[in-house]
Amino acid sequence: MIGFAGLSHLGISYSLATAAKGFEVVAFHSSAGLVADLGRGKFPIEEPGLAELFTANQKRILFTASAADLSACELVFVSLDVKTDDANRSDTTPLCELLRQITPHLPKGCTLVLLSQVNPGFTRKLCENFLPQSLAVKVFYQVETLIFGRAVERALHPERYMVGAADPDQPLPELFRRWHASFGCPVLVMRYESAELAKIAINLFLVSTVSTTNTLSELCEKIGADWSEIAPALRLDKRIGPHAYLSPGLGIAGGNLERDLMTVKQLAGEHGCEAGVIEAWLLNSRYSRDWVLRKIHALVLANKEDPTLVLWGLAYKPNTHSTKNSPALALIDALAAFTKMAYDPQATLDAKTYPRLRLASSPLEACRGGDALVVMTPWPEFAKIEPAEIQESMKGNVLIDPFGALNETACVEAGLAYHRLGVSIGECVL
Repeated sequence: MIGFAGLSHLGISYSLATAAKGFEVVAFHSSAGLVADLGRGKFPIEEPGLAELFTANQKRILFTASAADLSACELVFVSLDVKTDDANRSDTTPLCELLRQITPHLPKGCTLVLLSQVNPGFTRKLCENFLPQSLAVKVFYQVETLIFGRAVERALHPERYMVGAADPDQPLPELFRRWHASFGCPVLVMRYESAELAKIAINLFLVSTVSTTNTLSELCEKIGADWSEIAPALRLDKRIGPHAYLSPGLGIAGGNLERDLMTVKQLAGEHGCEAGVIEAWLLNSRYSRDWVLRKIHALVLANKEDPTLVLWGLAYKPNTHSTKNSPALALIDALAAFTKMAYDPQATLDAKTYPRLRLASSPLEACRGGDALVVMTPWPEFAKIEPAEIQESMKGNVLIDPFGALNETACVEAGLAYHRLGVSIGECVL
């Protein structure tokens, strides 16, 4: 038996989709009036296919206003939509009240899955501060990706499931696994905070797509272009969609992307279009580029007066000698007052332009006597170097590897203080 608590858009869609997969379902909401309507097939939402879904599966679903009916459920989904206030802030008060209602009726050792969208940190706090430890409830957070107007389709045919767990390395409970398997889509298990942020990340990427399309389509109106002619070309670009860039980096570099941004910015100014998003992206790129500089200030300069810094990579990306807008050059400029040793398999610099920079003939030669190593370009050859050799060559042990070019586990085992983009170091404070 599978339970659903909270019958708003999310709960109605998911509970009926679950019944459609052959499971017996208990669907709870505290409003007796709503429950009565749902039992008659009268819905407070309009969704294509919803009435047909109910008619075909109503024998397998019990709509109830009694939370006690959830006590028969081994797996319970909390599926109340989280509304926002006038300032677009989430109001989790009704969600917390729902949790208080159902907690006394959860069977010991059951699986509780939070479908409601919450901010990062909520699920872990729920486990630590809300649910009685004596219940031994196994708690998970699952990202919902329903779309108004396509809720039934999305509930029945999900692209993938993203599940947050206290320990992502442990197998999911058996009934939860069977429920996933019935939908036949990939299941990605991660820590609570990653799953909670994944939902936000999806929406932010969607926002960026919408903003870009709106910016360029308005520009099309001004310069005589046709966005409908451009869109098919974008859909055929493998870097967009399934092959989108999802790896953290040090902003945009190389010149081509920046050029196009500046072109759009210029054209927008000439034709009176709003293109503030372009400046925002440029600002974000500059901020991202300086991630390494901030790390060096915090980890090295704050602890040593005149350190020697080692840079692996000068090119703006692997497999090129170009240093156009390279983050490495920006870093060298920012650290002009300090001694730097650098190595790049293809790119080179004029020593006269950078008086406190010396170029080495190999990666390990550059490391000799260094207080900190920064991997600015993820050349494949760097991954072949043993971290123990790096540690032996260096005087210090700080390793800043933004792109994850080296094996983190091996580096830590070798005694290096390893830092990579997108990965928190040390205990997470909520």
